[in-house]
Amino acid sequence: MLRRSWYTVSALVTILALLLVVAPAAAQIPETGAVQILTGHIEPGEGAVFYVISGLERGQTLYVYASGTSGNLDPFVALADHEIDRETAREDFEEKVALALAEGRDPLEVIPQFAGELFVAWDDDSGTGYDAAFEYRVPAGGDYHLMLGSTPARQTFGDFRLAIGIDAPDVLSGEAEPTGDTIANLDEGASAVGVAVQETTGALTVDKTSTFYALRKISAGDTLYVFIEATSGDLKPIILLKDFGDKPLSTANVLGRETRATLQYTFDDDSANCTLNISSWSEGSTVTTGDYRLLVGINSADVLSGAATSTREAILQQPIEVRVGVKLDQIANVDQKAENFDVVASLQMDWQDDELAFSPDECQCRLKLFTADQFVNYAAENGLGWPEFTVFNQQGNRWTQNQLVILRPDGEATYFERFSTTLQAPDFDFRLFPFDTQEFFIRIDSLFPEERVVYEDLEGFSAVGEQLGEEEWVVTSFDTIVSSQEFGSRFSFGFVAQRHRTFYVYRILVPLALIMAVAWVTFFLADYTKRIEVTTANMLAFIAFNFTVSDDLPHLGYLTLMDVIMISIFVQSVLVIVFNVYLKRLEMSGRKALAERLDKYTLLAFPAVFVLVLALVVLLFGQS
Repeated sequence: MLRRSWYTVSALVTILALLLVVAPAAAQIPETGAVQILTGHIEPGEGAVFYVISGLERGQTLYVYASGTSGNLDPFVALADHEIDRETAREDFEEKVALALAEGRDPLEVIPQFAGELFVAWDDDSGTGYDAAFEYRVPAGGDYHLMLGSTPARQTFGDFRLAIGIDAPDVLSGEAEPTGDTIANLDEGASAVGVAVQETTGALTVDKTSTFYALRKISAGDTLYVFIEATSGDLKPIILLKDFGDKPLSTANVLGRETRATLQYTFDDDSANCTLNISSWSEGSTVTTGDYRLLVGINSADVLSGAATSTREAILQQPIEVRVGVKLDQIANVDQKAENFDVVASLQMDWQDDELAFSPDECQCRLKLFTADQFVNYAAENGLGWPEFTVFNQQGNRWTQNQLVILRPDGEATYFERFSTTLQAPDFDFRLFPFDTQEFFIRIDSLFPEERVVYEDLEGFSAVGEQLGEEEWVVTSFDTIVSSQEFGSRFSFGFVAQRHRTFYVYRILVPLALIMAVAWVTFFLADYTKRIEVTTANMLAFIAFNFTVSDDLPHLGYLTLMDVIMISIFVQSVLVIVFNVYLKRLEMSGRKALAERLDKYTLLAFPAVFVLVLALVVLLFGQS
């Protein structure tokens, strides 16, 4: 509360300071019943617009009505007369507010009281909804100064409609029509209307040889000034100004002869969605690269010298920073042969866009809630954009349970979606199967270049559910990564999972060990013919078992740990059959003593060789 109170104090102090430095300008007060309609825009932050009303006469009544027509603007209007001592009033106001706060008084009561002492008239919400309106009977003729800005209670912004009337009470209805008379003149010096300068920096590399900046809406008659210079490397920047249809309007340094360039262009009509394209000069395989400094101005010729001072008002539309997070709720299935997996997950995207702002008094609500289809229609009807995306590794349809968009008055938006889908998993590596650990990803790709939309991690949102419903896999960790792709930003939610090894130990490795144990037990039979029959049957059982295990995996271009174990067991099983046949041949050829002697050594060596081979296989794969 204290922080908000100090913002209120600071805002009113700033408004007062700006108001009190407004210089008078000549204007002719019209006859009784005159109405003038003015429009403009209040920038986010501490922007304000100032008008001078000269020559008001004693006994006239001044009517003022201000309403926001876009964004979430909650207008505040104030009127001061020429008798105020500007510096003294400012110091007195700051001192009184600070003293009142130190005494523990409510700033929402103190500030209106002091504002009433400094302004001859002011208002915040006397009109319809959040509209501001007042009437003032002029006690003495002279010059008066009218200011319109955002309410001191909170930061708001947007377009406004200001109606000023002399002895025209219908102005207070908010629906008065202009009579063609001039009552107030804009003080362009105090308002800084139509003049703006912005500085930014960037870099062009071999991998990124061009970029662009979207420009704010520019009014007819305004002149755009551009200055760019290389600050490192051998960069020779080329400037290209394009309209909304990518039609070139003006260029500079197109031959790439200089390390700096300037551009000047005057717009004949109101223009929106223009872009300023910056590219590096190249010839053949030679590309100039390096950092650059860019200075852009509206109606500020000083920009061409490279020494203009930046203003608060932005010219270049900055990329929308979209914070993305994913919650993994369920793993419905992992299909190893198809190399994909089914998930149920929640996606949330938060971003701030001034174009989405609205005034709460339109709906008497704190926020607007839309389904996805409703929001798409709302955005289309109002010419608005939103950071549309695609799930890069999605296979087939994405079935959504909920798709909601929440808009707040200041333009802050939240997109939430709970969905189920099948995702490709090309990163699977089965070399250590069945003791492998796999990486799974959900990749969210922006459909816009990074000059318009940039992804960031939504801290505190991404997580893995406690009951995933997948019994074969155990998730051991997860992470989020934001990266740049050729087409735009990518958000990756990745998690690492390992198999429940108990299943493979008891269902695969133990049976394999038993198969080999049966092969070893045959060495206790004296009848070599019986041995051959048993080991051959054992081999057939092993082959059938091998086919069953191989059905779990795709046809791979490499051997897995399980493959090598199975091959080694297969080879040993074949050797057992071959050895028993050899012993039978010795017996049949009258060399039974030699056969029994070899058989005695093999009885002891067989299990040792089996364990040694298995250990070598595991050791070698573990190091790969």
